[in-house]
Amino acid sequence: MTILSNGLNPDGVLAGRITRRRFIRVSGAVAGVSLAVLGAGLARPGRTSPLFHEWRGVALGADASLRLYHPDAAEAERLIADALAEVHRLERVFSLYDNTSALSRLNSDGELADPPQELVELLAASARYARATGGAFDPTVQPLWTVYANHFGVAEADPNGPSAADIRGAVAKCGYQRVTVDAGKVAFGQSGMALTLNGIAQGYITDRVAELLRARGVTHTLVDMGETRALDVHPAGRPWSVGIKNPRAEDRLIATVALDNQAVSTSGGYGTEFDAAERFNHIFDPTTGLCANRYLSVSVVAPTATCADALSTAFSVMPIDRASSALAKVGATRAYFVLPDGRVIERSA
Repeated sequence: MTILSNGLNPDGVLAGRITRRRFIRVSGAVAGVSLAVLGAGLARPGRTSPLFHEWRGVALGADASLRLYHPDAAEAERLIADALAEVHRLERVFSLYDNTSALSRLNSDGELADPPQELVELLAASARYARATGGAFDPTVQPLWTVYANHFGVAEADPNGPSAADIRGAVAKCGYQRVTVDAGKVAFGQSGMALTLNGIAQGYITDRVAELLRARGVTHTLVDMGETRALDVHPAGRPWSVGIKNPRAEDRLIATVALDNQAVSTSGGYGTEFDAAERFNHIFDPTTGLCANRYLSVSVVAPTATCADALSTAFSVMPIDRASSALAKVGATRAYFVLPDGRVIERSA
């Protein structure tokens, strides 16, 4: 096995504080081996044993990994380098923290001429998922982030959160329907609007990496650039086994899902809390402006990581019955809702 980047603890799991994206982990049990030796014992009759080549690092601020199945170590390293170059290129389109990114320039100026194709494509996808979820997924909630961040960014902030007036003012600047998108220009329909693609961009980038590898002939590979997507089945001939961790017990799983050319994403307010009491977090209901506290986490299995990412974000602010009806609209298959009391409710399309 080739390890291109370290950061692992002895059992092969990334160390450090758990975040929104780390509630999904790959279970080594499916191959009968630990993650530290993933790929061993998979020899085929009359052929050299193939290897998994593994990279671990950070993409869009989240832990990321790539488990590439390829018999040629040198070619595997070239493929991983090309995949990471694509990740960094797309980060320069979608980043909120790079003032030169296409998204940052759009938010600053209120419009962007000749937008990158990827931005147009992802905004079109965002609008589809917004319609499918009745507006629960809405990339225009960035003004709410600003209100909450500014409120809790000062000493002696009111622990009850921003004022109702400030929240109403931010909600008035939200609304995906007021974003005009075409190949020539992206523009806001109201002053003060701003976009965040943090609820969908990691899934999109995961898909782009998977498509890049697929075009280069790669199969039997697991891509996680913030969300997890499987290319084909595991080399052992069975689906990939992906465990979804319990938000309150990192060493326990709430479910194990089998992936074969599918993706899975988990969202939860635990990823970024504004306050020490963990009452206020980074997932917002675009209708009320309030933070998502309906569930501890929501996980979605779908054909693409883009879809899974958007739905797990949207479902975090939706009642289970409404969320369940949205699954089939976009071709997703399953969702797991972890309630505040720890119970898990599973729904299928």
